[in-house]
This record gives sequence, C-alpha cells and structure tokens, in this order.
Amino acid sequence: MRFKIRLTATLLMLSFFMVIAAAPMPAAAGVPAITGEAAVLMDFSNGQLLYAKNPDQRMYPASTTKIITAIIALESGRINDMVTVPLEASIVEGSAIGLQDGERISLGDLIYGLMLNSGNDCAIAIACHLGGSVDGFVRLMNKKAAEIGAANTHFNNPNGLPEPSHYSTARDMALIAGYAMRNPDFREIVATKIQTIERNDPEAQVFLSNSNRMLWNYDGAVGVKTGYTEEAGQCLVTEAVRDGRELISVVMKSEGLNIWSDSAALLDYGFMNFKTVTLSEAGELAGDVPVIYGKSDKAPVITAETLKYNFPLDSQAAVTSKAELHMLKAPAGAGSKAGELVFFAAGQELGRVDLLLQDDVIRKITTQWWFWLLILIVAVFVVFLYLCYMDIRRRRLILRSRRKYYYY
Repeated sequence: MRFKIRLTATLLMLSFFMVIAAAPMPAAAGVPAITGEAAVLMDFSNGQLLYAKNPDQRMYPASTTKIITAIIALESGRINDMVTVPLEASIVEGSAIGLQDGERISLGDLIYGLMLNSGNDCAIAIACHLGGSVDGFVRLMNKKAAEIGAANTHFNNPNGLPEPSHYSTARDMALIAGYAMRNPDFREIVATKIQTIERNDPEAQVFLSNSNRMLWNYDGAVGVKTGYTEEAGQCLVTEAVRDGRELISVVMKSEGLNIWSDSAALLDYGFMNFKTVTLSEAGELAGDVPVIYGKSDKAPVITAETLKYNFPLDSQAAVTSKAELHMLKAPAGAGSKAGELVFFAAGQELGRVDLLLQDDVIRKITTQWWFWLLILIVAVFVVFLYLCYMDIRRRRLILRSRRKYYYY
C-alpha cells in the first residue's frame, strides 16, 4: 500500500548532465514541405513526435481505419474461424475482393484481404462475425481507440468510408499504428507484399498485392496502410526501420503521388536529422525510496524500462533527471511501483520511467498488530501467574499461622 504523498527529490546519483554532441552523420535533410493537410512523424519506441503539421486536426482517415479493424480481429484469437459472408459485405461500395453472400472464408484470409487489397467487403465481414453487427463492432473499435489513447478519434464503420462522425487525427493514427505494430501477427501481415488466400470459387480473387508502394520503394519500410476517398484525399501510415531506429509517418489529405513523396520526405527527415540517446536502461539502480513500518526506513529502486530520446544532430542539450517518489508502506513486493524518474532538457520534460522496488520490503515485526496482541496475551498470562503465585503464598502463610496457634 502506498501513501498518496508524493516526494519530489533531486537525488545526486540520479542527476546528471549529458551533452548531446554532434557525431559524423550523413548530410541532413531540411524540414520537409508536406503537401498533406495534416502529418506527424513519431518515434515508435517512445512516442516522441519529431515533426507535426496540424497533428490534432480532425480528418477523415479513409482506409487507414482498417488498422484498428485488423488489430481487433487479431486480438480476438479467432483467426482460424470460418466466416460466413453476410449480404451487406457483398454489396458494400469501394475497394473489395469480391466476397459473395454466404461465401465461407477464414478470418485470417479476410485480414489479409483487408490490409493488402484494402477490401471494404472484408471489413464488413470481419465486423459482423466478431461484433455481431457493424454497430457492435464499431463499439469495440471506439473502446480500443480510447484504450490506446486516441482521444480525438471516433469511428462509425470498420472500413473508413466517409461519414461526418467518422474521424481521427494524424497524432491518433500514429498512436493506433504504433500499438498495432507491437503485435507480431499484424506486423507480419502489413509487411507482406504478395499473398495468396483460399476461396472455394475457382473464379474468385485469391491473389493479393499490397497497395502500400512504400514496401517496394522505400528502404526499410515495414508497413502500414494506405487510404483514399474523395473526402479524405490520399492518406498513408508508414513505418520504417533503419539502423535500429523505428519511425512512423502519417500523412492525411495529400494529393495524388505526393502521398508517397510526403511520406518519404518525413521519414528521411527523421532518420537524417536526429540521433537517439539512451537516457535510462532497464534495471538500473536509481536510488532509495522512503519506507514506513519496514525493517529499514528506505529501499532501493530500479528503472522499469529503457528510455531513449531523439535529439537534433546539432543539439548541445543538458539533460537532468529528477526522482518523484511515493512514500511506501511496508510490506511491499519486489516490482511494485515506487515512483517515476523524470528527464528534462531546457525546461522541457523528455519522458518518464517507472521506478520499481528491487526487493521485497518486509514489515517490521513491532508494527504488526498481532505482535502487540501477543505481547498483551503474554503480559496478561504473566500477571495471572503472578496473582496465582501471590494467592498460593497468602494461603500458605495463613496455614502456617493456624498451625502455630494449635501448637500453643
């Protein structure tokens, strides 16, 4: 149990200055001029935004919506289900793989059709199978978006066809993509360029080609999803990996082929203009947290995870850290959260890492209620024995006095 009292202490061993010196790097690319109406570039590992243009402006997400449709389907654990295609899936407008009313197809193949060929019919079939209806599945989508932290997003359908109350933002789409890309199955699907699925009709489309041209044309691209409607314009969420760094770009309402150049320019900017510095490694000893009722009045804490931050190549930022600690009440188990280690540069917070107890914190025996109850019981027993002794002694004295009387 922890008190809600928060102690903010700048610990000597937690405070340090880190000079971010420029190292020899490839020639830097300037801040890109993006055609898209909204865009962000986000670091996959820590969520840091390296570029933002109207990041919180509500936009139509088009088929990038299907990212959350796919992750819900994968997290259901039912990819081997055989899905009976409903009528509404077979007549939906827009891109499709030609599903037929009553057709039987696996949920796994529907997810490939959804993400590679951007099948609107696949989205409806998935929604009806897992949500019972489109409306039921949409509730799951909005619940998942809220859990991810996409606070400025609302979905009305599983495929991204435009509706006034179906919207998201560049920032939210980056968060959703970052969440989805932590799922290995999702990651494998969106990195697939070509896939063949199984269908009973020999005339049905079974050959799928990923619509995301970045997989072919951008070095290090590993997904994620294209999107287009007349209202939304060209939309694209891309993730790329280079030299151990992983970045997510989101461009919304771009025009024509600019969607590809916008996305490439964003990723180039991130890879060529920033370097990653490790601020904290998981498991590092980070000082002591105060403890009450414990055998000791303090306990060692360690960092819960590794934290990295991207700095511009020419940055000379001085980085400091500050421990914000809880007052812990023993007993507490190893791994319990004891506070946070916060990093700053130029007065700006860079990030936080949880601080965890390194070992179990055992409660001092003299602070246990049962200890004092035992002491009380022992004390009462001792008093009882003393009183018994005194009573026996008194009786013996009386008896002796009577015997003397008889002798005389």
